[in-house]
Amino acid sequence: MTERLYKRGRIMYIIEAGIEYLISILVANTYLAILTNELGISDSLTGIISSFISLGCVFQLCSMLIRPRKSKGLVLILSVLNQLLFISLYVVPLTGWNGKLKVVIFVVIILLAYFFYNVAHHKKIDWFMSLVDDHRRGVFTAKKEIISLIMGMVFSFVMGGVMDYFKERNEIKTAFLISAIVMLGLMVIHTLTMILTVEKPRDEMTPRKIDFKGIFGDKAIIKISIVFIIWYIASYSATPFYGAYQISENGLAFSQTFVAVLSAIYAVARVFFSVVWGKYADRFSFSKMLTLCFLIAGVGFFINIFCVPENGHVVYTIYYICNAIAMAGINSALINLCYDYVTVDKRADALAVSLALAGVCGFLSTLAVSPLVSFIQKNDNHLFGLHVYAPQVLSCIACLLTIVAMAYVSIAFKTMKRLSENE
Repeated sequence: MTERLYKRGRIMYIIEAGIEYLISILVANTYLAILTNELGISDSLTGIISSFISLGCVFQLCSMLIRPRKSKGLVLILSVLNQLLFISLYVVPLTGWNGKLKVVIFVVIILLAYFFYNVAHHKKIDWFMSLVDDHRRGVFTAKKEIISLIMGMVFSFVMGGVMDYFKERNEIKTAFLISAIVMLGLMVIHTLTMILTVEKPRDEMTPRKIDFKGIFGDKAIIKISIVFIIWYIASYSATPFYGAYQISENGLAFSQTFVAVLSAIYAVARVFFSVVWGKYADRFSFSKMLTLCFLIAGVGFFINIFCVPENGHVVYTIYYICNAIAMAGINSALINLCYDYVTVDKRADALAVSLALAGVCGFLSTLAVSPLVSFIQKNDNHLFGLHVYAPQVLSCIACLLTIVAMAYVSIAFKTMKRLSENE
């Protein structure tokens, strides 16, 4: 009977992950840019709002101090609050409130939504993954992600079509209402999957402090943290502004249907190269794999320097494929650097602190380049007398920083031995 409950829980986990992914699609990238554009929010502020997700790792540090004996009730409550807030993002533009008040409320809502999401996220993962056999975690995770990606591709085409249909008829608020209703339905399904999932009993836990002294006294952890920080600065100095550039009439002017095509291409490339990179890392090392991934990411940013409305559909697609190939390995490699070079007793804390520091630095990098975006746009997309678009300049910055990250990894880890080599 217990095994049947665990099997049902694993099925619910796959559904839950897919539904959560669909909700996330409607509050990120071009969908977020459509909302902020309707509210009259500038591209520079849209970039800052998009980078709020980088602060999630800081919120997760707060989560580490909350250690209830049972996580199910807390995760359920926080997940519902998070999704209600996401739904309300589509409701704000429909209200008759003052324009500035709408913007303030919108920003507060999305910040709170990500706070609730990140406090609950790790506890939810721990709860659901406890139902999976330790020897089948890799296979299970791969299946779960592939199903989510397939669901996301179909969903993106449908919702992209809805957005395009009503946008062409100057009835974008109708699309917002439909999106809010769809998200409400998804929230109900998502909540049911968690209600129907059993939680394994566990011993009472007490809050555990992070060993900051031990972390910052470990050279390996410092080197790994620096890699995280450089990459987050590089990525968040450009990518948060790409969403607005894609859908802006003064930018690439992509339809949501084309954005859905891009998402499908991205998903296919990422799934395929996740396997390729995994085999490469097992044969050589995650640091060598990360060096190659940074090289490909840098090439992608370099290509995007030349992305303008006249060639946007082709050039941005090439950039997006490069980014998909690179990201298929980067996230995994960053995490696995901790497993390669950090002792077991410090790994969890090292990863938490590295992600938190990198998240803050990534957010600050978005803040730092935001005035540059505003300056270029106010000068009719001119910089030093040249006609350029802000994302072109940001892509150049990201490219240079990614090259720095690649060089650092190749030098810093060249002579370091993995823990497995010492055994």
